[in-house]
Amino acid sequence: MDRRVKGLSRLRASEGLRSLVRETRVGVDDLIAPLFVHHEAGWRQAIGSMPGQYQLGVEEAAEQARQWQELGLRAVLLFGLPAMKDAEGSASWDDEGGVIQRALRAIREAAPELVCITDVCFCEYTDHGHCGVLTERGGKRVLDHAATRANLAKQALSHAQAGADMVAPSGMIDGQVSVIRAALDEAGQCGVGIMAYSAKYASGFYGPFREAAEGAPQFGDRRSYQMDPANGAEAMREVSVDVEEGADIVMVKPAMAYMDVIYRVKQAYGLPTAAYNVSGEYAMVKAAAQAGWLDERTTVLEMLTGFKRAGADMIITYHAADAARWLRQ
Repeated sequence: MDRRVKGLSRLRASEGLRSLVRETRVGVDDLIAPLFVHHEAGWRQAIGSMPGQYQLGVEEAAEQARQWQELGLRAVLLFGLPAMKDAEGSASWDDEGGVIQRALRAIREAAPELVCITDVCFCEYTDHGHCGVLTERGGKRVLDHAATRANLAKQALSHAQAGADMVAPSGMIDGQVSVIRAALDEAGQCGVGIMAYSAKYASGFYGPFREAAEGAPQFGDRRSYQMDPANGAEAMREVSVDVEEGADIVMVKPAMAYMDVIYRVKQAYGLPTAAYNVSGEYAMVKAAAQAGWLDERTTVLEMLTGFKRAGADMIITYHAADAARWLRQ
């Protein structure tokens, strides 16, 4: 054999060698688990399109959080399913009776070490299913960004006062980070961080989430405020604005079809970057695994590694608990 031939395969000959030269590693610390909290006591409802995922009552969610903390997970992302919906989503800033506010207090007691991140949006809370206040313009009902910003500040502050470590505005509302940061700081909640859904695309991968969160729009769609999947440079402008407005973490959502955007964001800004491995991505893997078409563990860990390799520092994923078990074996 010509000794000048480069024998790269020599470093792949055993698991020990592969481990020594492995460039990208996924750890349990990288994972954030979404949690759907229902207002009704004792509630536990399987989400049909997302096998293994549930809507849980407040106490049930707190117990789930405790189990996840024992498993080694460090963070949860909370979504609320309220008892009442209206045109503004006012249940989202109910300090005493709000489902997220109640869940935060219960989780704080049951799993005090968990980082609690709350989704700050209105699609679960409005009777029309859009992400804020609507107004009439040109004969159409459209999102009123200014009115919505004021309500986002109220929701975020209510979550912070209930014990949130970080709020995550997800509506792609213009100026949302700036308004929330100002409201938190003025109320003395300077230590509460903002994870901005900076590049959130109008994606076909969100279908199962709309069942889980009971927040499908009652008319139209969200393409007028979420991003066009064809645009990458626009994502960089969106991230730039959120960075200037005070975001502590920026996010790209979804993850699988947008790893190029994750890479570009991380390279350009160096800020802690989150990838959201969304409901449709989860459902596809689950369905294929149940059909015997792929190995779930191998596929999930490969996906998570890809997100990390692209530049994600943390991954929001419905596979979090399973992945934590696999990574600890």
